[in-house]
Amino acid sequence: MAINLAILGFGVIGSGVAEVLTENKALIESRIGKEINIKYILDLREFKGHPMEHLVVHDFNVILNDPEVSVVAEMMGGSHPAYDFSKACIEAGKSVVTSNKEVVARFGAELQHLAAEHGVRYLFEASVGGGIPIIRPMMHDLQSNEIVSVSGILNGTTNYILTEMIENGIAFGDALADAQAKGYAEKDPTADVEGLDAARKIVILAALAFGTILRPEDIHVEGISSLTLDDVKVAEAFGASLKLIGHTERVDGKVLCMVSPRVVPKRNPLSGVSGVFNGVLVDANMVDKVMFYGRGAGKLPTASAVVADLIDVWQTNAADVKEVVWTPADPISVADFSGYACRSVAIFRGTAESAATLSAHFGGAEVKAFPVLGLLAVMTECLAEAKADALTASAPVPFVKRIRVLD
Repeated sequence: MAINLAILGFGVIGSGVAEVLTENKALIESRIGKEINIKYILDLREFKGHPMEHLVVHDFNVILNDPEVSVVAEMMGGSHPAYDFSKACIEAGKSVVTSNKEVVARFGAELQHLAAEHGVRYLFEASVGGGIPIIRPMMHDLQSNEIVSVSGILNGTTNYILTEMIENGIAFGDALADAQAKGYAEKDPTADVEGLDAARKIVILAALAFGTILRPEDIHVEGISSLTLDDVKVAEAFGASLKLIGHTERVDGKVLCMVSPRVVPKRNPLSGVSGVFNGVLVDANMVDKVMFYGRGAGKLPTASAVVADLIDVWQTNAADVKEVVWTPADPISVADFSGYACRSVAIFRGTAESAATLSAHFGGAEVKAFPVLGLLAVMTECLAEAKADALTASAPVPFVKRIRVLD
C-alpha cells in the first residue's frame, strides 16, 4: 500500500521537496519499505506544462478531507494560512512537517502539543539552518547534555553581505544590491538585514535548548544595516570578523535570547563561516562545543531536510515517540536583557592623543587608534549591558557604537 502525502505550497522549497522525492524515490522507498505517492499539491497557481500539474489543487479542503493523505509537507511561508492549515491537518489526524520558521517560532509549542494529543507528528528540521541537521541532533543526540549556550550564523543573506564587506571591501548597500542580483536577498530585504529571520530561528533553538519558547518580537534584535567598512577594519585590528549572530543562554536561571552583530575572534569557528553558509555552535556540559555547518538555505538543501522529516514520520510509529513539548515563555522565565554580560568593542571618534585618556576611562584597557578613519576603539572587559552603555556614554571622547564580542 502506497503512502500518500500532500505538499502545501509549490514555490522554491515545495518544488524542491517534490524533486527530492522523485529523484531519490527508489532510495527512499527502499529505506521505509513502502511506496511513496504525492497525491496533491496545494497552490494558487496552475503550473501549466509542469510534469506535476495534474496534482495541483486550489482548495485545501480536498486535502483535509481525504483520509488517504496521512502526512502533509507545509512550505507556504508566513503565519497564515500556513498555521491554520497545519492545525487543521493535525486535528484531522495527519502528521505535518514544515520548513516554516515563522509558524514554528510563533505557534510551535501549540502545534507540538496538539500533535501529541492526536497521536501524530509535527516536525520542523528545515526551519533552522536549511539543509544543516541541527534540530534532530539537539532533540536526540544531545539529550544527555545540559545545553550551556547556542550561537549561530543563521541567515545566509546577511552572511553573504558581510563576507563581501570583509573580503572585497564592498560597502553594505552595494553588497546588498549584489545579493539581490544573485537571488540571495529578497526585493524587500528587511527580514534578513534587520535580523528578523535570525530572531525566529534563534527562538526555536532556544526552545530546543531550554524547553521555553520566547516570542521573536520580545527578544533583543539588531541587524547589520548600520555596519560600515570602518567597522570591518576595527574588527580586523582585533583579530576578528563581523558576523550577525543569534545567541541564547541562561542568565540567572532564565532564558536569554538575542540577535546582534558580533565581533567574532578568529579562534571561534564561526569566524570562518563565509558566503551563504550557516554555522551553529552548541556548547554543552558533557561534549563541550559542537559545530554544525553547511548551506543554510537553498532549494535542495532545505528540501532534503523536509524529506528527512517525512522519512522520520514514515519510519516511526507516533505512539512510540515522546515528543518534546515546549513551554511558552512568561515574564518569570525570560532573562532581563540589561543583565546580559559580554565583552564589547567600543568605537569612538578621536585622535591618538586621546588614547591614553580613553584607556584610563576603561581601566587601562588597550586602545587601538585608526588615524585615517579618525577613530579609536577599545575592547572592554565583560560587562552587563546596562553598565557597558553607561561606561561608553560617559567616555571622554564622542561615542560612535558598541559591537558585542562573541567569545
